[in-house]
Amino acid sequence: MKRVKLNYFTKTKWKKRLMTTAGAMLLAGVILGTPGKAEAAQPHSSYWYPDTLLEWSPATDKDAAFNRGTVKLQKDRFLGEIVNPNAKPEAKAIALSSMFPSTSGAPSQGSEKFHTYTFSFWQYIDKLVMWGGSAGEGLIVSPSADVIDAAHKNGVPVYGTVFLPQTEHGGKLEWMHDLLQQREDGTFPVADKLVEAARYYGFDGWFINQETQGASKEDAADMQRFLAYLQKIKGSELEIIWYDSMINEGNIKWQGALTDKNQMFFQNGTQRVSDSMFLDFRWQYKDEVNGKYDYVTPYLNSPMKANELGRSPYDLFAGIDVEANGYEGSYNWPILFPDGKKATTSLGIYRPDWAFNSSETNEQYMDKEEMFWVGPGGNPSVGTTADLDGAKAGDPYAWRGIAYDIADKSVISGTEFITHFNTGNGHMFAVNGKVMREKDWSNRSLQDILPTWRWISESGGTGKALTPDFDYTKSYYGGSSLKVTGDLSSDNPTQVKLYKTNIPVAATTELSLIYQDNAAVEGAVQIGVSFSDAPEETVFFQPKKWTTAGDEGSWKEGSVQLNKYKGRTISSISLKFVSSKPVAGYEAFIGELAVTQKQDKAKQPKVVTGLKVTENDFRDGIYGDARLAWEAPKDGSDVQYYQVYRVKPDGAYELMGMTGNTVYYVPEMKRLNKETATKMVVIPVNRQYEQGKPASVTFNWPAYPKPIAAFEADRTLIAPGESVQFTDKSSEVTEGWVWSFPGGEPSSSTEQNPKVTYKEEGSFEVTLKAVNEVGEDVVKRQMITVTKEAAGGVSDLALGKKATASSYVNEKEAPPFALDGDDKTKWCAVGDAPHTLTVDLGAEHKISEFVIKHAEAGGEAAAFNTRSFRIQLSMDGENWTDSVQVTDNAKGVSKHAIALTSARYARLVVEKPTQGGDTAARIYGFEVMGLK
Repeated sequence: MKRVKLNYFTKTKWKKRLMTTAGAMLLAGVILGTPGKAEAAQPHSSYWYPDTLLEWSPATDKDAAFNRGTVKLQKDRFLGEIVNPNAKPEAKAIALSSMFPSTSGAPSQGSEKFHTYTFSFWQYIDKLVMWGGSAGEGLIVSPSADVIDAAHKNGVPVYGTVFLPQTEHGGKLEWMHDLLQQREDGTFPVADKLVEAARYYGFDGWFINQETQGASKEDAADMQRFLAYLQKIKGSELEIIWYDSMINEGNIKWQGALTDKNQMFFQNGTQRVSDSMFLDFRWQYKDEVNGKYDYVTPYLNSPMKANELGRSPYDLFAGIDVEANGYEGSYNWPILFPDGKKATTSLGIYRPDWAFNSSETNEQYMDKEEMFWVGPGGNPSVGTTADLDGAKAGDPYAWRGIAYDIADKSVISGTEFITHFNTGNGHMFAVNGKVMREKDWSNRSLQDILPTWRWISESGGTGKALTPDFDYTKSYYGGSSLKVTGDLSSDNPTQVKLYKTNIPVAATTELSLIYQDNAAVEGAVQIGVSFSDAPEETVFFQPKKWTTAGDEGSWKEGSVQLNKYKGRTISSISLKFVSSKPVAGYEAFIGELAVTQKQDKAKQPKVVTGLKVTENDFRDGIYGDARLAWEAPKDGSDVQYYQVYRVKPDGAYELMGMTGNTVYYVPEMKRLNKETATKMVVIPVNRQYEQGKPASVTFNWPAYPKPIAAFEADRTLIAPGESVQFTDKSSEVTEGWVWSFPGGEPSSSTEQNPKVTYKEEGSFEVTLKAVNEVGEDVVKRQMITVTKEAAGGVSDLALGKKATASSYVNEKEAPPFALDGDDKTKWCAVGDAPHTLTVDLGAEHKISEFVIKHAEAGGEAAAFNTRSFRIQLSMDGENWTDSVQVTDNAKGVSKHAIALTSARYARLVVEKPTQGGDTAARIYGFEVMGLK
């Protein structure tokens, strides 16, 4: 493949838009002067309430263009060979997955984080619902662009969520009425907007979940008319999925089956109302002893009911709830998938993102994900509960892997297929074997079609088969590769079966492979294919010639022609690892595996046009981000991605990201060597990963700033002879520090983070001067109190005291739970901010510090940590003084030392409850530290 050198730039000018950010974090006695991360330009995926959706328009939403999927749904998905004999080919599966930690703050085009939910077992699901919505954020959630792209690439339609929550979770009946509002002509304006949003963003329909209690029979009729209207206007390209919750009387009564009470939302005579229905989880349960309830029988009658309505029973998805226990739960598989018979209905999986949410590391997540989808045997062709340990071994209700019951599907059916085993995240990003980025990243849009079978690894001899897995230390293109490890010898030639395919072989069909390994001789890796007319037989090919590829020739590249097999169809692709000599600790990294047509070369893309910076934000004078926009090159049909680079002052290229879109948000960049301007470059990449010509644009940095002095102390109240650790919090441009500590030892310092001992009682001042070549800044505070009263330490004065709040969700999340010393309980308030929590300490006390335990401290997502808040003190509970003001907290536990202050009352004022748009306050602890 032709490689284009990165040394050509087009010159364009741009009109700069400068948006400055300002903010301060004030502590009485401690000043933190650094404002928050520059992120005003960060686009996020959309979410609405019914009334705000009516106000939405892509013409006025500046984030809308970033949220458009760019991959069309691959509709040639096929079943092919079924590797697990237990799988039911007629059954489908739907996943309701929360693809982000919260409804708000979901980045449109990936992030700078490696450990993200890069779901990749698309072969086992037929539909994906991007689950989300909450009373405090928004009820209508659109799939993000990267989720749309990844799903469509694998032939899986993806759906947004309309969620009307239960009243105990903040639901309001008025929101349902807002959804169902009608014009005089009988049309539904919110339905029109739902269709408009799906078509504009490029996803495939909506999942409707109405669980708000208190609706009437007429409301149920309105809901049916709403769904029927959606059917009328949506066209054949969109689908509507209904959740089994509301019944014909309007109340919420989950059926766990298709019954006379909920059929009106599925089918009404000859009129299709919804395209599918997700049955509530209770279908699994029956009281065999007391006969108090029986959900199994109505469920087993559901297929007959569906047939009576002229519908397929596989339009019904029997739900299992895996949010809490994942594969450690117990599920009624025999009812859903009876042995020797067809599946009763299809399968619905609620929150398979459990595998990610219950993991602390990416490695742990990948292991859990494999167990979830493949099963305990680690091989999709043989999964069974017999591989479980202890009491669950052979238990028909224990987890056996989705692959045991759901047959895998594939979209690899064209004449060309290229994979780099890129999972959609990495610690670096390589382009043709050269690392062009050395920072963490994730973007599901860039995920390759990954192996169909994970993993089928078989030894052709007596030795142990090699072990395949993904690796994030080496990559030929992207952030990962396929790694195969083990002891290789002539006793264990290992075949790793990878992909299910349906590729016709032409006279010009070519197999190619790029890899590197630690074998002493070349040729340890062979490419294997089976053909549809002989699927049990794999033919292996070994390129006769290997050439070097990649940076410094560290990769080997070879290919073979398949003209001899013209007219046959490739049904699977494998790799085989062989060696005539023992290789202990063998490692092979597969960087690219491809099937191409030798005469069908993709066109080299032409340069993009109209490249411009549409928005910049700058922080502290040394951090900046940018939104870029451009027009696709003419005749750009072969363009698959656009690479976005930053050119450093030394001329080196750093990859900022890739997208299939013609807009891109470049995350915050650090200014290098006091540069005055930065050049951004966009290079189109064709379907064979060859680069076109680059275009460039430049933005200017603001004047280099002088420092802003700021610091904090680990405590402000101490006993004589104790020490205080000071931590510099000055702006990053600071080049020198001059401290003054009257009464302390030492009395001055030029260290960045000095430690000072105070031997005498008293109140002492601290001064910090921060300097650089541009200027200096001084901050001075009377803040350290030394008293013998502190010899016994400080206590939490708020523990167990009386607390009141502006609001709270229910008695289990009331104000006292923020003061009980238990990190598992919380005060939670919903509705519009600000939210207040007021504590009566019972008497006047001397206060020196506050500790707040936010959502993450209680086990919730960091996205729910309080962003902006104030802490106030008062003697009478009427007149309040600010002691702490924070505008950019992201921590799960935040500590705020203040100069010793006397007060009886303390009040926490939550101004921005979360990192995103959720307006619910979540406080697991509010400690007021001081002297008793």
